[in-house]
This record gives sequence, structure tokens and C-alpha cells, in this order.
Amino acid sequence: MSKSSNLYNYLVSVITPVYNCESFIEETIKCVQNQTYLNWELLLVDDCSPDNSASIIKKLAETDNRIKYFKLNENSGAAVARNFALEKSQGRFIAYLDADDVWYKEKLEKQVRFMIEKNYAFTCTDYKKIDEQGKTLKKVVKIPKKVDYNLYLRNTIIQTVGVMVDTNITGKDVLKMPNIRRRQDAATWCQVLRAGYDCYEVPETLSCYRVVKNSLSSNKFKAVNGVWHLYRDIEKLSLFKACYSFVGYSFHAVLKRIYINKEK
Repeated sequence: MSKSSNLYNYLVSVITPVYNCESFIEETIKCVQNQTYLNWELLLVDDCSPDNSASIIKKLAETDNRIKYFKLNENSGAAVARNFALEKSQGRFIAYLDADDVWYKEKLEKQVRFMIEKNYAFTCTDYKKIDEQGKTLKKVVKIPKKVDYNLYLRNTIIQTVGVMVDTNITGKDVLKMPNIRRRQDAATWCQVLRAGYDCYEVPETLSCYRVVKNSLSSNKFKAVNGVWHLYRDIEKLSLFKACYSFVGYSFHAVLKRIYINKEK
């Protein structure tokens, strides 16, 4: 994509909730600054983090006005932080990047191009897993070519770090996350899929999901409880459909743990 391409006219709003990520936040911000796609804004919402994250962000924002720092009045969780950023966002495209994850430098460029050319509203890149030091775990998760609502219930494979949504097609309301502490991103992808916007794979590894010890997502027991809560309390599935979906979820969770698709 040449810099004269009109695809660069489309602003991408990158949404990042921030809480206790001073060890990673600078790397995360710089991976956005290093994007080959230049027309972006990065909205970082501080969820009253007690560490040094705020000062790191503010220092980087001094020399790049595309970096925008906000702070919530009280600790409220990632859903509230993301919804706040969504309200402030100005971009046609919404992309999500958690404060400990990173992107390849061509992620935004390739994903915007793919969505414009295909006229897709909702996409997710393939992604690999890295450790706390940023070293590859040689484990790549490939997204199915198309994920609809029923498939997603059985295989919650859409990963926030790879997601981009074209709000010219979907509007913003469908991206407002339910105010729950766990699985709020999964519940949001359910909303988008239920609205009739299937998720399409960007068939390239462009995102990196960091595996952090003692994080919410690393607690497998709580993760399982969160999925069941999503089925029964958020999506209001019947007991039969919840059980059926849970069997599929469990099967695919095992596949993801043994990583059939390993990085070469």
C-alpha cells in the first residue's frame, strides 16, 4: 500500500485499557507507533492503576499527539475502560490492544486493506503466544476462515488482540461491552455475531498475545466458570444448548493448549 493510497484516509481507533502494566505498556505503545499504517489514534484508559503506567504513557504522549491518555474516576474494570474509549473514539475502524500485548508492524495496514477490499465488518488476525519477556512460545492460533455465532459458542477462538471492526457498517452500539469483570470481550463478540456480522480471518499471524502468570486469563478454573456464566447468564442459552456449546468449547480449548498449529 503506497502512502498516497486513499486507504490511509481511514482513521483507526486503538482501544487499550490500562491496569498495572508498567512492565509492558511502553512496548505496547511503541508497537502502535511503529505501524506502517500511520492514521491511528491510541486511546489508553487508566483504570486507576497504582503502578507507574500513567507516567510512562504521559511521557510518550508528549511527543506523539496520536497517543491519548484518560483516567477513570474509580477502578471499574476493563469493560468500563473500553466503553469509555469507544465513546471518545473518532475512527471508522476500532481495534483492540490490551496493555501487555503487541502487534507486528504491518498489522493495521494489512487488516484495513483486507477489510476494505472484502467489505468485511468484523475480522480477526491469526496470533501467536509470547511469554512475559516477549519471547515466542512457538504456538500459533489460527482463526477459522469464518466464525458465525453458533461456531463461536463452541469455539471461543476470537482473540481481542487481533480484532478490528468497521463501525461504518456495524455502528458503535454493538461494541458496547457488558459491565462484567470476566469474558466481557467474548460477550461483545457474541453481540456482534448475533447482529449478523460474521468474523472473518485475516490469514496471517500479525498479533502477539502475551501469557502472563497470575493474570485473569491464566486462571483456568475461573475461565471455565466465566464461559458457563457467558452461556447461561449473558447469552441466556437453554441448558441443552449451553451444555452442547460447552463440550465444543472444552474440545477446542484442549486443541489450543496442545497447539496443533505450531510456529515453524
